[in-house]
Amino acid sequence: MTKYRQCLLKLFSVFPSLFNSFSISQQKRLQKELLALQNDPPPGMTLNEKSVQNTITQWIVDMEGASGTLYEGEKFQLLFKFSSRYPFDSPQVMFTGDNIPVHPHVYSNGHICLSILTEDWSPALSVQSVCLSIISMLSSCKEKRRPPDNSFYVRTCNKNPKKTKWWYHDDTC
Repeated sequence: MTKYRQCLLKLFSVFPSLFNSFSISQQKRLQKELLALQNDPPPGMTLNEKSVQNTITQWIVDMEGASGTLYEGEKFQLLFKFSSRYPFDSPQVMFTGDNIPVHPHVYSNGHICLSILTEDWSPALSVQSVCLSIISMLSSCKEKRRPPDNSFYVRTCNKNPKKTKWWYHDDTC
């Protein structure tokens, strides 16, 4: 048994209340995705294992910009928060930490304008597919710039990006 799996089992035995609002199938889904991300992460992504030591419903994924892109060598962090409705409801996903990528679909507060995080979410998607979409979004960017409404949005938005009614109007990045 891997050290990580032992840690995960200990977490569940010590903190059973972490899952009080989650059904058995939801718990299994989160466990399966957590192990998949730990054992076979998308390129440039690693699970920050400290982030899951006390809770399974909030993960931090460390990310490095892909080689040959505008973000090559840059390091970012993604925060995933799972509600009791996951996987029927998308996770809340945003960039966090000291380095938020400058990108036309990423606001300076870390919110990400990406349709699969809201209206195009499907329970068939996973944390890994979200990570791959974000890698792809950053890798295809041709110019580092903030969204045109960044200042207004950051001043007026909810802390939870899932409460934003996004307007998807740009497929060029």
